[in-house]
Amino acid sequence: MRKRHKLARGVAVVGAGMSKFGIYKDRNSKDFFVEAFQDMRTSVDKGFDPKDIEALYIGNFTNDFFVHQAHWGPILSDLIGHTPKPATRTEGACASSALSFREGVFAIASGFYDIVLVGGVEDMSKRTTEEVTEGLAMASISYEREAGFTFPGVFGALATAYFHQYGANREHLMNVTIKSHNNAPLNPRAQYNMTIREIMNAKIEKCKAKGESVSPWTTEKEFLSDPVANPVVAWPMHLFDCCPISDGASCMLLVAEDIARNFTDKPLYVAGIGQGSGRGLHAADSLTYFEATRYAAKEAYEMSGLKPEDIQFAEVHDCFSIAEIIHIEDIGFFKPGEGYKAVAEGHTRLDGSKPINTSGGLKCKGHPVGATGVGQLYEIWKQLRGEAGARQIPNKNLRVGATQNLGGTGGTCTMTILERR
Repeated sequence: MRKRHKLARGVAVVGAGMSKFGIYKDRNSKDFFVEAFQDMRTSVDKGFDPKDIEALYIGNFTNDFFVHQAHWGPILSDLIGHTPKPATRTEGACASSALSFREGVFAIASGFYDIVLVGGVEDMSKRTTEEVTEGLAMASISYEREAGFTFPGVFGALATAYFHQYGANREHLMNVTIKSHNNAPLNPRAQYNMTIREIMNAKIEKCKAKGESVSPWTTEKEFLSDPVANPVVAWPMHLFDCCPISDGASCMLLVAEDIARNFTDKPLYVAGIGQGSGRGLHAADSLTYFEATRYAAKEAYEMSGLKPEDIQFAEVHDCFSIAEIIHIEDIGFFKPGEGYKAVAEGHTRLDGSKPINTSGGLKCKGHPVGATGVGQLYEIWKQLRGEAGARQIPNKNLRVGATQNLGGTGGTCTMTILERR
């Protein structure tokens, strides 16, 4: 029988911060991290002295390539006055800061530290789209990269396989896109602040102002079906199925459970945490699920003693619209082949039975890859504390939320469950 792993000591989240995600040509990683760090400081209700932070774990994937600067642990440590205490960089592609969170949890659970700062940062916009694509492709298996199998192509292939096996189609991807764009304008930290209908209407008004012929769009799906307005990137992935290039940072303050209420009367507790690793796509049993995500979810559920039906909402790794559908199946919210139906029926909306990506997700909140894992946890923090504003889930008994984070073509996957007690 599999051993149920538990932390040797409980760990709590007592502060969380995030920069506004977007494209900032005149700012850099240090600027983004300071913004996130200051936001985190103000979120700690009873205050704290940054000098009490004993260790820093920072996730970053490709700043080495994007800005020709590596060794971000000590750079950011010095920036916030943390030196000479330890600072460690974690790298797991798009799951880099989920790993920093995981390492911070283990450092406290071991008893070695009591107060740890975790986070992530990425500065992507200083490169062209082609260069960003090349940089991100370094997270793929070598044969995939050598074959030119970049991430839009990867997720196009996954979508094609999913369509073939379960009967879904492009309209089901549009449901994910429309939902994400409805949530994002409610999030002041999100990169995109317009719904699909607002984008459609803005294009209509622009054509009218220029005296050009106006396309006869009346619905969001008519707009998304127009190959001019929404061109193919890697079929069936179209432009609005893809997350943007983003800059940004995120961070969280973790402490031992027994001192959590010295910092806040509303701490969140780490209920479950899991990580899995995956093989290259050539060795995958199927292109319709991620083996590593299923393993990570199993670990997190076993540790927490919870089941998928106990998780009230989640942030999942929707780098492409098909990814959200696959992930909500892999973490057990819906049966294989049922995820796209659940989205179509409204279950994943803000007011649905299982809200997904209330932040707008990677698709609309943005995806500065090194910051994404903790950025997802930031949304769980806001929702469980009842501080999500206009996007607050309308459930007065919101107690358990989770994140699922994917790195590469499924090579590194994590799941984290937080709870309010």
